[in-house]
Amino acid sequence: MGGVGGNGSGGDAGPGGAIRWTYAFVDRPMAGFERACAFWTAVTATELSEPRGDLGEFVTLLPETGDACVKAQGVLSGAGGAHLDFAVEDIPAFVDRAVRLGAEVVAPHDGWAVLRSPAGQLFCAVPWHGESVRPPVVDGSRLDQVCLDVAPAAFEDEVAFWAALSGWDSHPGSLPEFHVLRPPTGLPVRILLQRLDTPRPTSAHLDLACTDIATTRTHHESLGATVVSHHPHWTVMRDPTGGTYCLTGRAPETGGLPSTTS
Repeated sequence: MGGVGGNGSGGDAGPGGAIRWTYAFVDRPMAGFERACAFWTAVTATELSEPRGDLGEFVTLLPETGDACVKAQGVLSGAGGAHLDFAVEDIPAFVDRAVRLGAEVVAPHDGWAVLRSPAGQLFCAVPWHGESVRPPVVDGSRLDQVCLDVAPAAFEDEVAFWAALSGWDSHPGSLPEFHVLRPPTGLPVRILLQRLDTPRPTSAHLDLACTDIATTRTHHESLGATVVSHHPHWTVMRDPTGGTYCLTGRAPETGGLPSTTS
């Protein structure tokens, strides 16, 4: 899991309007939600907003400068994971386009919607409130990527879906099992699709771009994270509540490999 991508250029979202901002969601079980929020605010140098929702299950991670691009949700069942929120100006048009491309509306709400991709990954369409300034790199790392882990049989169709929905630059990653969707300059969260070796339900996890993986790993371990596995260009970690994520050897300023500019 995790992985690294390459470079490219932005794209046009097509009918229904462009994606104006993106949020990476940290989804963790309610039983450990407070502890998860403490960890993720520490590694992103953010503060928690006031909780929202009937159970206080939604919070935004507020950076000292720039606009927020990470939120967290306490889930009542399952182990959690990650998902994306797309902030758009015309939600009905975006939802209609997603459905035409193969998505399913899971929960329509007043002013926003929860959808499911063809392979089963949840995502949300939410209003754009003018967010435009990306938060800075924090201590040599930046949470900047949501990785979708997709079964082999669904991978090609899922790549086609997310590429068409986003309109972002779409290209193969650094390894055959990866595909990168790079947003236009200024948007804070990339999408990486990873083809799994064996069939299992689609899931998602968070990736951080790190100037030095070992330094970031040590910092995260001091906050309660543990190492799951090491790979040549990324390290799989587990946060204090059991959620997995990856530290990747990409340039935090650009999201690209160190030898590239984007």
